[in-house]
Amino acid sequence: MRLGLDHLIDPRLAEFAAESREFYARRTPRRGPSGPGELAAARAAVPTPLPSDPPAVVEATPEGVRLRVHRPAGPVRGVHLDLHGGGFFLGSPDDVQQRALAGELGVVVVGVEHRLAPEHPWPAAPDDCAAAARWVVDRFGDVPRTIGGLSAGATLAVTTLLRVPGAFARAALEFGTYDLSGTTPAGRRIADEFFLRAYAGHVPDRTLPDVSPVFADLRGLPPVLLVVGADDVLLEDNLAMAARLAAAGVDVDLRVFPASPHGFTRHATTMARVARAQVEKWLRTGPEDG
Repeated sequence: MRLGLDHLIDPRLAEFAAESREFYARRTPRRGPSGPGELAAARAAVPTPLPSDPPAVVEATPEGVRLRVHRPAGPVRGVHLDLHGGGFFLGSPDDVQQRALAGELGVVVVGVEHRLAPEHPWPAAPDDCAAAARWVVDRFGDVPRTIGGLSAGATLAVTTLLRVPGAFARAALEFGTYDLSGTTPAGRRIADEFFLRAYAGHVPDRTLPDVSPVFADLRGLPPVLLVVGADDVLLEDNLAMAARLAAAGVDVDLRVFPASPHGFTRHATTMARVARAQVEKWLRTGPEDG
């Protein structure tokens, strides 16, 4: 078997690479905050989230975790737990995106307003996401259930799968970070990032699987789709996670998108639209037909 980065990229995506490169050449590169002051400025700069139509129904778990629930207009085919990104210290559920996903898939989409670091460091966010998963199971019973997230949300999706085994039939993970310890070659690429200190700086051993799921016993997890850009600083981390999942006997589908940095699936490019469509199809049909 030949294994190289080119072999992990669908050659049909090459036609969209030039457009992506032009898009990112015009776009100012973004970086995370380097300390509390920049974090406060970043939070202040976040625009007010747009409401969906119809609006989300706000519910809560018995533990008090707020959930934003979107039901499709037609018959309910299942439920999807969607975990937002933002480096564990920023962000909130995207009502517009989640409403669109509910309509596209015909499922109930549940967004989680988990607590944010540094005010609420680990294990607050995994606690909240696990509570949300248990709520989904209790509320919706035996309907097909999936989970997904991007960036920090993908990390939290894996910790949720580990904490609540059997809750979900498959998971779609977009450019997650899986080594927060900075001890693997992949993890060392982001070892100086502020979000690591904000979220888990107090943890004596950040190889704890609930912090860095690449160190977990991954046996028994459901099929997983991993999506990452070839230009993402987290590419190697996702490659390492894919290898660990495969070694654990998990059905893993790794898709690398050329000329794409971190967060690309939320950008205004054809590459992003193709990636989002692939994620939706995979959630709808599963690994056999995805």
